[in-house]
Amino acid sequence: MPIRAGKDALIGVGLAFTAGFVDAAAFIALTGLFTAHVTGNFVLIGAELVSTSTGVLAKLLALPVFILAVAVTRLIALALERRGSPPLRPLLALEATVLIAFAIAGVAMSPLGSPDGAKAIGVGMLGVAAMGIQNGIGRLVIGHLAATTVMTVNVTQAVIDVTDRLCGAKLDEQVSTRLRRTLSAVAAFAAGALAGAFGIAAMSFWCVLVPAFVLIGLLMVPDRKSGS
Repeated sequence: MPIRAGKDALIGVGLAFTAGFVDAAAFIALTGLFTAHVTGNFVLIGAELVSTSTGVLAKLLALPVFILAVAVTRLIALALERRGSPPLRPLLALEATVLIAFAIAGVAMSPLGSPDGAKAIGVGMLGVAAMGIQNGIGRLVIGHLAATTVMTVNVTQAVIDVTDRLCGAKLDEQVSTRLRRTLSAVAAFAAGALAGAFGIAAMSFWCVLVPAFVLIGLLMVPDRKSGS
C-alpha cells in the first residue's frame, strides 16, 4: 500500500505541475487563452465581446478542440481496455507528444502575430488538445486522485477537511489521504504556474518541453492493474 500511495503521489503531483505550467505559459503567450479548463475561456469570451478586444476566435475554438481531445482520449482508453492493456502510459505518452508539438510549433511560428491569426490559433489549439487529454486522463484513469487541472474543487475539499479537523471531527485514514492529495495537487499546480510564467518569459515556447519531460518521467510509474 505505501508503494502504491507513493506512485499515486508522483502521478498526481506531476500532472498538477504540468497543468499549472502549461496553463500559465499559454495564458501569457497566447493573449489570455486558458488551455487546462474551458470555464475561464467562457468568461473571457464574454469580457472580450463587450470590450471588443482580440482573441475571441481562439477561445471559441478552444471548446470544440477540448471536446474532441477528451473524446479521442476516451476512445483510446476503451480500445486499450478491451485489449486488457492499462491506458495510463499510452495516454501520458500521447499528451507528452502533443506538448512537444505545442513547443516546436510555438517556436517555429513565432512571432505569432494577432491572437485571432492562423498561427496563434494553430499553436494554441495544440495546448488545448494536450490539456483535454489530461482532463480525460483525470476522469478515466486516475479518478481516485485529486483533480490535476482545476484547483477550485481541491481547495474547496481541503478547506472542508481542515475545518472538520479543527472542529474536532475524527478523520479516518481515507480522509487524511484525500487531504494530502488535494494539498499536494494545489501546491504542485501553483509551482507549475510560477515556473510556466517565468519559463515563457525566459525561454519562449521551448519552456513547454519541461512539462513534456515531466510526463515522460511519469511513464516510468506503472499503470494501475485494473486499467480503470
